[in-house]
Amino acid sequence: MKKILITNDDSFEAKGLSVLIDAVKDLGEIYIVAPAFPKSACSHSLTITKPLRFIKLDKNFYKLDDGTPTDCVYLSFPEIFDGKKPDLVLSGINHGANLGEDVTYSGTAGGAMEGALHGIPSIAFSQVLKSFDNPPSEVNWENAKNIARDITKKVLDGKITIPHRHILNVNIPNTKKIKGIKATKLGYRLYGNDAHKHTNPRGEEFYWIGLHPLAFKEENGSDFDAIKNSYVSITPIKLDITGYEALEKLKNEINN
Repeated sequence: MKKILITNDDSFEAKGLSVLIDAVKDLGEIYIVAPAFPKSACSHSLTITKPLRFIKLDKNFYKLDDGTPTDCVYLSFPEIFDGKKPDLVLSGINHGANLGEDVTYSGTAGGAMEGALHGIPSIAFSQVLKSFDNPPSEVNWENAKNIARDITKKVLDGKITIPHRHILNVNIPNTKKIKGIKATKLGYRLYGNDAHKHTNPRGEEFYWIGLHPLAFKEENGSDFDAIKNSYVSITPIKLDITGYEALEKLKNEINN
């Protein structure tokens, strides 16, 4: 039986985590290691400045106090798998989209990336919380559950392959009827700045970073385009982030 490690960045209590567990619980031997507290936007960060502690919650279910998704995957090898590795790493289901360059911030993607670094096929799942073309509504978690199960099963059965040191970044639209699944590229996210300056009761100033709108450049074939049109987006992401076109240009420039 395949061993499947599940983590997330919304904490061990997150709805998306319970949905993902329920989706794949009969596809293999399930292990869960999740952060004790929400770790959104922690990216692929590893904790090296303080000790971390596993707290067992149930059979094969642990929270890591006070760890990131990357810590959860990294430390599971010696603690949970006795120095071995699981067959698959799943991260999510995130409460919110991870589209375009937002994957560089994403703790959900970071957990999957840690699996990929160790040669383990890994998938990051995210649920878009607002639809682009419908009024905001409650998330249809049953859709998310079915999509996560279908993709995970196809990976385990070899019908979808994940190349070495790649992850699959999956985003699920918030719509009642999903039209299908599309293989996509990362889109071009348009960024602003939503920093709020406040003063605490002692008169000290502080900033609180907000959440600016999910704006993007219109591009056919992008993950944004798929989600906007009610399709699930699957984007393969490789950990080698070298800019190869720029590399060739740079070689010519430094040699001239």
